[in-house]
Amino acid sequence: MNGIELSVRTNVKDISKKLSNLANKQLDFATAQALTTLAKQVQQGEKDNIRKTFKHPKPFTVNAVGVRGATKRTLTATVFVRPIAAKYLKPYEEGGRHVLPGRALLNPKDIRLDQYGQLTRATLKRLKARRDVFIGPMQTKHGTINGVWQRVKASKGQPGKLKLLIRFGDALPVTKRLGYAQRARTIIDRGFNRAFGAAMGRALATAR
Repeated sequence: MNGIELSVRTNVKDISKKLSNLANKQLDFATAQALTTLAKQVQQGEKDNIRKTFKHPKPFTVNAVGVRGATKRTLTATVFVRPIAAKYLKPYEEGGRHVLPGRALLNPKDIRLDQYGQLTRATLKRLKARRDVFIGPMQTKHGTINGVWQRVKASKGQPGKLKLLIRFGDALPVTKRLGYAQRARTIIDRGFNRAFGAAMGRALATAR
């Protein structure tokens, strides 16, 4: 998911034909301000959609949506997703399988998760250090299952056993879509005239 750069050159060109000489002198300044305003609106829209699409997304994921504002020289504003988050969010835009943080999908079975419904690195590290935990494949009545197992000691009337804490699996196809690019286009088309009008008003008010 690279930065979104959507052109509004046609909009600006049409408007410039109707402007006074003073307004035309402020055109680039107003355009840069309008683009930056729209980019921030897109950023907020994408963040809101991430919160809506995923159950309890981590702040890292939500805040990965960033903005580079426009200047009079560049006349380009960019909304982007920072690289780490972009890598695992990409399938939710283009389709495909989940991007796994390791070699396997971690499917928790009987273990406490964090407030975002995910395993923490600290939890995995702590499990690996425990003597009563075994990590690897086990043959069960349901076939071979690879995962993190806890050795449960025998008690009165109950034999010892292995309890599956985390099951390792393959990456699965994503079933949700963010609609990242289309959402950005909709926000820009809907908000351009208002953003440009407000920016031009400020530019003319401060013109010398």
